[in-house]
Amino acid sequence: MLFKLSINNMKKSFKDYGIYFLTLVLGVAIFYMFNSLDSQQAMLQVSQSTKEIIKLMIDLLGMVSVFVAVILGLLLVYANNFLINRRKKEFGIYMTLGMGRRQISKIILLETVLVGILSLTVGIIVGIFASQFMSILVAKLFASDLSKFEFIFSKDACIKTCIYFAIMYVAVMIFNTITISRYKLINLLTAAKKNEEIKLKNPIISILVFIFACCMLGFAYWKVTGGFQTLDKAEKLLPPIILGIVSTILIFWSLSGFILRVVQSMKKTYFKGTNMFILRQLNNKINTTVISMSVICLMLFMTISILSSSLSLKNTLQSELVEMTPVDINLTKTANLPESTTNRYGKEIYYSKEAREDSKISIQETLKNNGLDMNVLKDIVEIPIYTDNNLTWGTFFTDNFDEISKNFPMLQYSTAEEIVKVSDYNKVAQLYGIEQYELKNDEYIVLCDYKVMQKMRNQVLANGNTLNIAGKTYKSKYNECKSGFLDMAGSHINTGIILVPDNCNLSQDSKEKMFLAANYNADTDEEKQEINKIFSSDDSGLIQNLSNNGLDIDGMTKIAIFESSVGLATIVTFIAIYLGVIFLIASSAILALKQLTESSDNKQRYTILRKIGCDEKMINKALFWQIGIFFLMPLVLAIIHSVFGIQFAMTVLDGLASAEELLPSIIATVIIMAAIYGAYFLATYFGSKNIIREE
Repeated sequence: MLFKLSINNMKKSFKDYGIYFLTLVLGVAIFYMFNSLDSQQAMLQVSQSTKEIIKLMIDLLGMVSVFVAVILGLLLVYANNFLINRRKKEFGIYMTLGMGRRQISKIILLETVLVGILSLTVGIIVGIFASQFMSILVAKLFASDLSKFEFIFSKDACIKTCIYFAIMYVAVMIFNTITISRYKLINLLTAAKKNEEIKLKNPIISILVFIFACCMLGFAYWKVTGGFQTLDKAEKLLPPIILGIVSTILIFWSLSGFILRVVQSMKKTYFKGTNMFILRQLNNKINTTVISMSVICLMLFMTISILSSSLSLKNTLQSELVEMTPVDINLTKTANLPESTTNRYGKEIYYSKEAREDSKISIQETLKNNGLDMNVLKDIVEIPIYTDNNLTWGTFFTDNFDEISKNFPMLQYSTAEEIVKVSDYNKVAQLYGIEQYELKNDEYIVLCDYKVMQKMRNQVLANGNTLNIAGKTYKSKYNECKSGFLDMAGSHINTGIILVPDNCNLSQDSKEKMFLAANYNADTDEEKQEINKIFSSDDSGLIQNLSNNGLDIDGMTKIAIFESSVGLATIVTFIAIYLGVIFLIASSAILALKQLTESSDNKQRYTILRKIGCDEKMINKALFWQIGIFFLMPLVLAIIHSVFGIQFAMTVLDGLASAEELLPSIIATVIIMAAIYGAYFLATYFGSKNIIREE
């Protein structure tokens, strides 16, 4: 009988279960999708290094899944509590008919199990089909061969999803049993007649608190944007974060104290249509949901910031790859090795005779001496890079050193500046297809494209900075850094190269290292991959063999940069989407359930509206605006937070994420939020319409 009663209750209360069921299905589907990547990896035809990157991504997603499970578990308990509260009167009737608390608990237990099985089944089915698109996305991101694409079902992901959600449902069952055991019959029967206690606030105090909260929020914004240069340590970020959280709570607390009074003073607006009813309902909601609204606002803020910043990072990394990898390989080798040297940690390092002898010859000779057929390379350019003991970052910033070192205390100011003769650089620039430069005998140019360092150097160059190099004084040709680089990378990370005239008196002893740039002598991607294996840094690669023989040579290939950059961008994107969507679902579901609860509690008030002459169109319009404003309030403040949060993220990611790529990322974030947040808004509106409909 209890089973049959549970089935009938579910059918009767399907409109109540709609949001609950939608949230569960989305949670299960997303959880399965992101945990099925392990099975999808098997069909991807990628290199070994890319497989390692994908494995790292899967491991990170596995750890993130634990956090996601906690979020979904809390959301599940909250949503279930809504359903229990909706049915207090029903449970009271059961008890008057002689049913005990244990039997009521069994009914709820059966309903929870049935909803759980149904949501798990539907969610996994949705996740299985959605994961196929995930497979295609992963394959495209990693430039994988899709010729072996096939429909994948991940047994491990399915089992993991079932276990995690089974644990959540068990927690819900325990919570339900405890909740039912505390109910008294009189409270259950009169639950529908009880309203939450509303404490009116002094409007003057509310306005003062609102102004104070806005000032606190403005100060927090300034600290993480304009004042970020002083935030050199992680612990200094904590105060502005706390200020932001507290001020958010205070803003929602104070709004309910004066917003109604403000609109009441606008007589034409207040008494128009059902505005008076809408505003009083909203005022009561804000008053009783301050913490909920604040939490939702902060979750939406995290969603917008995470998605926008991560997608911008991904777009920037991908857009800069082609520009920053103009050739197939770079090799560097330290020149003029001494017998021993002390590293930055104070440890003495000794070099063998073979290594010291090898440091005196070119990279090409080293490669030939170690058995490389030089015909695998073409377009070879090799140049020396010099240093001067008297020219470091600290001496370059001499005139502005106190200010710069105060703002950026973590920089290694003893780092020697890299010096390159202009004709040598132009050989590389010609091969790269980038701008070449000319210098007079007393001029120098600074090449720098890493934004943070570029700003610092421009501050010095704007004052006409002069440098003493190899006993001669040189003036800057330009009052700002120019674009250019030697080492290939996934983004603009050149912190500075000093170009000097060819007649600069740089001795052989000041030669710091040799630099080689070249292309592979191959026409197809497959042939390039084979040559790339020769220079790989794994145990079988030439670079590793040279290192094992004590020769100080290093290298970077275009293929390796592409794989690592795409891998980083993909990892960041997947984790950001995973967390962002979960936060968005959680905040949307909480808002929806709050509104459905309010609609259920205020059903009699809508009945009164009908009795005083309001037609269904007016009531539906009032309900639409009420829910719309309720959904918009935390979103608007979250967007304001995000404007400054994204600026902070872009500052932290300076050189990795580009402001130019921010607009497409914001558009993508808006689309994702509109789809999910909008779906919950519509589901809430239609659900509330059903609840308040006169029976």
